Amino acid sequence: MKKIAVIFLLVLTTCSLPQEYIKNNYEKNEYRVTMRDGITLFTSVYAPKDTSEFYPILMMRTPYSCAPYGEGFRDIEEYLLKEKFIFVFQDVRGKFLSEGKYENMRPVKSDKDPNAVDEVTDTYDTIEWLVNNIPHNNGNVGMFGISYPGFYAALGGINSHPALKCISPQAPIADWFIGDDMHHHGALSLLLNFNFFSTFGQEPDSLFTTWPPRFDYVTQDAYNFFLDIGPLKNVNEKYFHGKIPFWNDVMNHGTYDTFWQERNTLPHFNNINPAVLTVGGWYDGEDLYGALNTYAAIERNNKNVYNIIVLGPWIHGGWVRTTGESLGDVSFSEPTFEFYTQGIELPFFRHFLKGVDTLNLPEAIVFETGSNVWKEYSSWPPENIKGEYLYFNESQNLAFSPENLSAGYDEYLSDPEKPVPYTAKIQDAAKFYNKAFLTEDQRFVSNRPDVLVFETDVLQENLTIAGPIIPELFVSTTGTDADWVVKIIDLHPDSAREINGIEWGGYEELVRGDIFRGKFRDSYSSPKPFVPGKVTRVSFKMQDVNHTFKAGHKIMIQIQSSWFSLFDRNPQTFVDINKAEKNDFIKATHRVYYGGDYKSCVKINVLK
Repeated sequence: MKKIAVIFLLVLTTCSLPQEYIKNNYEKNEYRVTMRDGITLFTSVYAPKDTSEFYPILMMRTPYSCAPYGEGFRDIEEYLLKEKFIFVFQDVRGKFLSEGKYENMRPVKSDKDPNAVDEVTDTYDTIEWLVNNIPHNNGNVGMFGISYPGFYAALGGINSHPALKCISPQAPIADWFIGDDMHHHGALSLLLNFNFFSTFGQEPDSLFTTWPPRFDYVTQDAYNFFLDIGPLKNVNEKYFHGKIPFWNDVMNHGTYDTFWQERNTLPHFNNINPAVLTVGGWYDGEDLYGALNTYAAIERNNKNVYNIIVLGPWIHGGWVRTTGESLGDVSFSEPTFEFYTQGIELPFFRHFLKGVDTLNLPEAIVFETGSNVWKEYSSWPPENIKGEYLYFNESQNLAFSPENLSAGYDEYLSDPEKPVPYTAKIQDAAKFYNKAFLTEDQRFVSNRPDVLVFETDVLQENLTIAGPIIPELFVSTTGTDADWVVKIIDLHPDSAREINGIEWGGYEELVRGDIFRGKFRDSYSSPKPFVPGKVTRVSFKMQDVNHTFKAGHKIMIQIQSSWFSLFDRNPQTFVDINKAEKNDFIKATHRVYYGGDYKSCVKINVLK
């Protein structure tokens, strides 16, 4: 990536310029833009005061408010502000000062029903109004946004307005049951969703300009707070009292039914015309799934569209909200914020909206963790990878080929009343989660009796893996349901030196972890129980990585059956977990088999 890196030997500045600069150089106006069904959406426009040129429109549609309303100016990233665009921020239907009924991840229907109104049509109607009514626009529009605004940016590309030249979905939500921040493989993201919907899920009776009051926690300790709630049904009984409509929907849809399937955006990316820049973070604990799969769906179904992806060493939105130089104990050697904003995003917008510069970006621009280098690929996952397998063996060993063993197993007792924590930190319950947990040293759980630990011999040379990771486990349980958490870990040698006050000797650096709710092993829509004691295959796709395990390190895999309070607890009884009773939660012994006919393994893709 050297040809890009030399562009920005810059000093990092703050993300937004002083308000005085914005006031002096931009004029703000507010409008109510009428949609095809008569609903009006509140829209703020910041246009350069210099009217000697015509400027492209750069738009963000958001459920998080386009405030400040009336007087006052919104913070805008410096690197964009100085470039001079007409910036548009819009409250989506049903939020803040926009009329209509809000719907979480409103299903796309207009591609099948020409009379339907959805986020696709609202985007189209907004752009139609903007290009015909905002002075000094050059007729070109771009969309961007992170997380929920990334979802709206992605949907804007479907059957798009001719003026929409480019979109940048950044950490977009794509599927709230399979892999984004609502569920992972059917397991509920408890901590995130309780915190998010306790505020966001409140539905005022009229238009509003300020956020509803935040939930008032009674403890600083998230682990114990959520453990004390008990079964999920107690959330309503103790705290929400049925007043958070979408939480009620979540509780009433415990399988991948029509409710969730309609909110899956991926089947709709069939008619994309704008250029696409999708952005994701390797350590995004919320929506890495959405970034990977939005890019893949657009690539698969739109062969002639400019479509690239950037994957960096970032938390959720970390490519613009942090310097991107480090996360937790892990350093990435340089501020990656500048690499992305100055070398990728800004040239992308300049080229497609202003028609300037030759754009010479590769298909995939990907940060390789472990080695801390940027890589360019002609596709993602890369073409030059080879599938290999890490097999579980006796004596807690991992090997690249199955040993000639008779069938064996390791087992552990899983107790829902003592779930395995996802982080070593005592996390304030009012905070969403420990955003550095995906790099965290796993020694805080590796000695627990309910965590299995396997490791390879010392690697004799560097080994780089790229793309998805697929566990194939042969398991049994004394219960009738179980969760399976698989963690891929970079085990640093005992001799590793201290760096910046961090002792790296024996550090168990998390590279990727994910959870799978076992009853969905054959179908997310039609769960089925385990037969107690019967050996059963469980396989699932973990999210992608691009990581180098250096010579002298080992690859470690940990397996456990809870990851609390990031995810809800499985009672280990086959029930509708959202409606489970306290007596449904039981201790169960889980086994992971190896050797013989049951060669449990994890498939990795090794970069050649």
